[in-house]
Amino acid sequence: MIALLCSVPLEAETLLASLKKIESCGLGSTTFHRGTLVRHEVALCAAGMGKVNAAHASTLLITRYAPEALVIFGVGGAYPSSGAKVGDIALASEEIAGDEGVLTPGGFQDTAYIGIPLVRTGVTQYYNRIPATAHVLRNAQNALSGSLPHGNIHTGKFVTLSTCTGTTTRAGELEDRHHGLCENMEGFAAAHVAELHHVPWLEVRGISNMVEDRDMARWDIPKAAVAAQAAVFRILEEWKR
Repeated sequence: MIALLCSVPLEAETLLASLKKIESCGLGSTTFHRGTLVRHEVALCAAGMGKVNAAHASTLLITRYAPEALVIFGVGGAYPSSGAKVGDIALASEEIAGDEGVLTPGGFQDTAYIGIPLVRTGVTQYYNRIPATAHVLRNAQNALSGSLPHGNIHTGKFVTLSTCTGTTTRAGELEDRHHGLCENMEGFAAAHVAELHHVPWLEVRGISNMVEDRDMARWDIPKAAVAAQAAVFRILEEWKR
């Protein structure tokens, strides 16, 4: 069983259309679709926007279905210096909690400054950064190498924020701090839950926009959503345990 998690239904439309469903069920206000996709048993959920929805759905997916891995997917905004363009695919090398910490007279400090890890298990502890599961990421990179008709594939740091960046000035500040490839609103929370349950995880995003002064006329969310789902489909085709 592989768990698939996104934020909004648009990000799951093409995968859901290809899913040979066994069942759909609701837990609280969250709907889960279980079935077969590319010969794999999967559980698919569009959890809703933001960290709490992502953490809630990830917990339910893991505790109900006991997946061998959690694949987080959807759209994201690329930072100006990333080299990514709208329609490209991004894979997370690590997830960063971009705004968890403390604002001091000297500037922002992360949770290492506070001295309290965000993630603590029996064998590991992480502050604001969680590295992606190495073998799952490597397999995804191999699966996507030269195989998709859309834009380029990038691997780098993802930054999860509660407030989307809508100014070029703020984008520059975050790039200086985190050196990220792209940003989103859910990834760290889902990765956090996966780590707590010792479940391997992967994050795949289609680039919908550049992180700059907000101008949605320059965005292409549908293109990014389709690209991300095509990437997930290809990764599942080449999935290795």
